[in-house]
Amino acid sequence: METLTSPQQQSSGPITRGCQWFKALPNKFCDKTMEIVRKTKKLGQDDPRRIVHSLKVGLALTLVSLFYYFKPLYDGFGDSAMWAVLTVVVVFEFSVGATLGKGFNRMLATFVAGGLGVGAHCLATLAGRKGEPILIATFVFIIAVIMTFMRFFPKMKARYDYGLLIFILTFCLVSVSGYRDDQVLKMAHERFSTILVGSCASLIVCICVCPVWIGEDLHNSVATNMEKLGNFFQAFGDEYFKVSEEHDQSGENNKSYLQGYRSVLTSKSSEETMANFARWEPGHGPFGYRHPWKMYLKIGNLTRDCAYKVEALNNYLNSKIQTPVEIRGKIQGQCKRVSLECSRALKEMASTFRKMVRTRSAIVHIDSSKEAAEELKTLLRTNLWEEADLLEIIPAASVASLLLEIIECIEKISEAVNELAKAAAFRNGNATVLPEQPDSIHQGEVQHDSSTAMPVPHIAIIVAE
Repeated sequence: METLTSPQQQSSGPITRGCQWFKALPNKFCDKTMEIVRKTKKLGQDDPRRIVHSLKVGLALTLVSLFYYFKPLYDGFGDSAMWAVLTVVVVFEFSVGATLGKGFNRMLATFVAGGLGVGAHCLATLAGRKGEPILIATFVFIIAVIMTFMRFFPKMKARYDYGLLIFILTFCLVSVSGYRDDQVLKMAHERFSTILVGSCASLIVCICVCPVWIGEDLHNSVATNMEKLGNFFQAFGDEYFKVSEEHDQSGENNKSYLQGYRSVLTSKSSEETMANFARWEPGHGPFGYRHPWKMYLKIGNLTRDCAYKVEALNNYLNSKIQTPVEIRGKIQGQCKRVSLECSRALKEMASTFRKMVRTRSAIVHIDSSKEAAEELKTLLRTNLWEEADLLEIIPAASVASLLLEIIECIEKISEAVNELAKAAAFRNGNATVLPEQPDSIHQGEVQHDSSTAMPVPHIAIIVAE
């Protein structure tokens, strides 16, 4: 079947279409350019330290490039000066801890591997011209096997993975190159010297020019995660026990506060990376030498355990099967009080933790939540729902069960925070107890997420009681 085309389409050939494309090109180019400008502006506004970091890298590279521009410096290193430039490119990181870690790994690995490479070359020459390549190949094989296997050890991979790679590279370059170049000692010396210069230039610029301390980022990240969970509990009570009128007025705001815990669930990898780099950093500000960075990981793990239960709670907010409002109303007061006190405890901990103040003011709210929990347990043990359908009871009973477990999680977080405060010598502060507030929720700042199933054993226990 032949397709019908208009006379206008038939007359428009490749040349016409090409002209139309070229006419539209300036508009497309302008749109793409403006989009790139907007994204670049947003990226800089989100974290201005990125702009400073870019300038710092440019400064470090410019300083090291002087070895090529000035003849006295160039005569001292020759073409090996390029290793200094390459070192700055691969060593300079966003934070001081990451730069120190990479710089130390690179310098130590180059020094040790260079020395072993020279030793392997000298030993191989004793075997004569025919035996030398065999011995060198044997040494390369043994070193590569051992160093590669060491990279599988978790602690070695976390802190020295980059150094092990540089060790293999340097040993191979020095030992193998020495077979064709008799000045192997000079080559090893120049390589180590230029890498030392590049690493030191990176460290000096990174530390002296607007330093970014990864330890502070870890500290603030842990505090922010506690705040996010606190904001969830602040909004949860009103959202779960809402009526239609309340939903119209505050539902949209509360929903934005019920999504922030999602980032807590996925924070494990970033926290471990930050803690690893923070160990390399020297004492700075309130973070002294040998600051207990490992204890931050313990708090982070406990916070994530709480976030998983929060995910289950959020799942009941969005579940298609809901307990009728009149049945939920029977436990509304106790559940909302537990939720509100948990929110206050988490926010109080986050606030004092961020300020590095050692108080036990959050214990007051934890104790209040325990009192409400005992009232809730007593209520659940009565024949409150004996005439209700079991399937209608299960969602509300599950929510109550989760709230009881969450109190235990928050208590563990509080204990871990107090342990860290003691180990890190947080300054003592007067405990400021927040005044009692009505059960109505003040709007906080959170973004949170959903979906996990509630374990059946918890439901069975509550219903049985």
